[in-house]
Amino acid sequence: QVQLQESGPGLVKPSQTLSLTCTVSGGSITTNNYYWSWIRQPPGKGLEWMGAIGYIGNTYYSPSLESRTSISRDTSKNQSTLQLSSVTPEDTAVYYCRADIQTNYGSVHSRWWGQGTQVTVSS
Repeated sequence: QVQLQESGPGLVKPSQTLSLTCTVSGGSITTNNYYWSWIRQPPGKGLEWMGAIGYIGNTYYSPSLESRTSISRDTSKNQSTLQLSSVTPEDTAVYYCRADIQTNYGSVHSRWWGQGTQVTVSS
């Protein structure tokens, strides 16, 4: 059974880089047709898709965050990593990793979510 677990520091200072890791168990991040997304939810706001890395290693980013976001992976550790630079208090949110699958017709649907991890940006 596939499970996703986010990990990383819960407190980051303004202007620093936020770094989180998603560890996948019960499956491989290189499995065909899967994309590994990062989503966040600031307090009182909705979910925001940040970006994803695909099963062949290609990356995709939200235009609003692309300039500050980098997603990578370590296939030997079955992990994806999110880096968000130059953070401000507005980046305070619960951060989730998610496994998405692309259908035969090209549409993408979420399949598994991590439990989420709280990250607070504060001095």
